[in-house]
Amino acid sequence: MTEASLLKLLRSVAAGGVEPAAALERMRHLPFEDLGFAQIDHHRAIRRGLPEVVFGEGKSAAQIAAIGRRIAAAGTNLLITRLDAAKAATVRRRLRALDYRADARIGMIVREKIRPRGHGPILIVSAGTSDVPVAEEAALTAELFGNPVERLYDVGVAGLHRVAAHLAQIRRAAALIVVAGMEGALPSVVAGLVDRPVIAVPTSVGYGASLGGVAALLAMLNSCASGVTVVNIDNGFGAAFAATLINRLGLPDGSE
Repeated sequence: MTEASLLKLLRSVAAGGVEPAAALERMRHLPFEDLGFAQIDHHRAIRRGLPEVVFGEGKSAAQIAAIGRRIAAAGTNLLITRLDAAKAATVRRRLRALDYRADARIGMIVREKIRPRGHGPILIVSAGTSDVPVAEEAALTAELFGNPVERLYDVGVAGLHRVAAHLAQIRRAAALIVVAGMEGALPSVVAGLVDRPVIAVPTSVGYGASLGGVAALLAMLNSCASGVTVVNIDNGFGAAFAATLINRLGLPDGSE
């Protein structure tokens, strides 16, 4: 249940269109629903403005389907991250409406119309094509959360002229998510060019000494470009969540 849907329900009760007992039944699973193996936080959208998201890795297809069915039934948009193709095929047999995006390993069901909100577009920048899966996780998450999203891929520091060719697009973004593996230098370069929030995402892409993304993570944490914020390795979702909150800062709550 979202803030807007709860407000609509309360107004219907006040106007006499919905009986209090019927409203109580709709609200019965606030703030959470106990499935035994999972406690679904239906109240999160009201507290944080964004619904609970299902992390698919480590869960069985049956568990994901059961959780997803209850979230979708509550009228909330469903987002499943880190969902591999084999597991997605099983989940889709139980949740026919599931839209699976293999490149981002994301499954989703849109129950509530996505209303664009924000001060401007969130620009997703990737250093290389190998970083695109993490970049797409960020892009699709940001889109589902209602942000205008633009993409700028394969513009890493091996050819800085590629970044320079898109400065106008970079500078008009409300916030930027910059995804890079290897030595992780691109977020520093981008942050040195703009007066916008830059969220850096290190990826596990790289040869042996990249240490599965640790080298990029440390480089970003030690960025000489002031104000770079860093999320965990391969965490496109976390970057999109943070960028969404930044992009909504100071806007009306959207409940009207």
